[in-house]
Parts: sequence; C-alpha cells; structure tokens
Amino acid sequence: MTRISCVIPAWNEAGRIAPVLAAAAHHPDLAEVIVVDDGSTDGTAEVAAAQSGIRLIRQPRNGGKTAALATGIAAARGEFLMFLDADLTGLGPAEISSLARPVLAGAAGVSISLRGNAPGLWRAIGLDYISGERVMPRDLLTARAGELTTLPKFGFEVWLNRLWLEAGHPIAVVRWPGVASPLKSAKAGFWRGLRGDAGMMRDIFRVLPPHRAAAQIAAMRRARVGD
Repeated sequence: MTRISCVIPAWNEAGRIAPVLAAAAHHPDLAEVIVVDDGSTDGTAEVAAAQSGIRLIRQPRNGGKTAALATGIAAARGEFLMFLDADLTGLGPAEISSLARPVLAGAAGVSISLRGNAPGLWRAIGLDYISGERVMPRDLLTARAGELTTLPKFGFEVWLNRLWLEAGHPIAVVRWPGVASPLKSAKAGFWRGLRGDAGMMRDIFRVLPPHRAAAQIAAMRRARVGD
C-alpha cells in the first residue's frame, strides 16, 4: 500500500506548476497529491484543478509558504509526507521515486533533495539544508504542528531540520542533477527577486540565527547515510 501524502504549496505558479503536477499525479509511491493554492491571483488554482489525481485546497488569502504547508499537513492522511516546490523544472516520476525510496525502504528516516542548480557550496558539501523537497514521517509533526503558526513565511525548512536532528533520523541526500528551481529574479524581475531573497533569508535567520546555521549544517552532514 502506498503511504505518502505529497504536499505542494503554490503561489502564482500558473506558468510553472503543470509539469510538477504531471510528474506527481497518479505516481505509484504517492497515496495522494495535495496542492495548496496560497491565494494566487494568476490562475494557479485553475491549472491544478485541471490535472486529474490532484486534491486542491484554496487558501482565501496569501499567507506565505509555511501557512500553506501547515494547511496541507493538516489535510494529509498518509503515513509519510513528501514536500515538493511548485516551480521545479526537470522533475519527473523517476526523481519522485528516488526521493521516496530511502524512506520507504527503511534505509533512512528522512530524505532531502540536492538539485542540480543548488548553490555551488551546497553541492560541494553534499547538502542543501533549505531544500524544499523532502520525505519524512508524518507523526514527527503531529505533536509539533502548533509551532507552525509561530513561524515566519519562510522559516519552515530550518525548523524542520531541527526536528529531524532532535529525533535522530538518518538523512538520505538524494541528488537530482537534472532538476532546477528558478531564481526569484527570473520569476519576478531583478529587484523584486532581490527583495524576495532578502525577505526569505530574514525569515530563515529569525528561526535559525546565522551563527547557528553552520552547526545545523554540520549536524545534518553527520547524519547523512548512503551518500
């Protein structure tokens, strides 16, 4: 029996989300695919609704990635959760299988992607600690779901890293050399993209101060298996 609920938060991704949905919909490793449209104004919800095998949840207003993920997590029914960003290019069913495999096979407690266009430093050390593509047990979040409401818009990933490390889960890093996530500047223009990146980093550092980031990354690297 397939045991993974896939949660895809999306905001104004009408021009990019369809290939991601095509890769995830009806995938044999996924029990359900939940798209949380975070108050989009560009037809993202309509694109998701047109793809069969997708469960669409519409947020009444834009609340940020963490809020959209919290909605998807609350609605998920699987034993495990998979998170995918909505703007990935080069994603196919094989990549989804490779992300799920270490956890389903019991070779790791959790898994995280390392995309082909991840920053050079992350590729050099073999870990993108803020990657949005992950698989994990859902029950790890059950007792901590209330904390999601206290997080800023983009603080989810480093908060999740903390939970993984506290639980002592072995981490599988899954390399996706053909998968990329577009820069915010390519999506929104140079200045808006720059402001978006700055806002994201500000949120991350509200959850994980810069002086602790290196320690978290080092701990995650020590927890890696099979890489």
